[in-house]
Amino acid sequence: MAATIARPMSVKLDPDTRARLERLAESRRRTPHWMLREAVAQYVVREEKRDSFRQDMVTAWEEYKATGLHVTADEADAWLKSLEDGNEIEPPECHI
Repeated sequence: MAATIARPMSVKLDPDTRARLERLAESRRRTPHWMLREAVAQYVVREEKRDSFRQDMVTAWEEYKATGLHVTADEADAWLKSLEDGNEIEPPECHI
């Protein structure tokens, strides 16, 4: 397996944001570099999840438009309430 080489990337911060980052890093006993890497990593994970959710939504919408199959909000709410109450039941059947 080949080693991954980290390459530097410049980030320009306004003085206020930079000072806030430095204070926060100091209070966490971390370097500003570590804080930036962590922030970017968390942001990328969050945005990838958001993109995946959006794609799932588009796929579901396209499937609904093609088939008309759905459950009503009341049916979904009743199923979720049952799960919340500890009853492991199957989800409601889709219908037109």
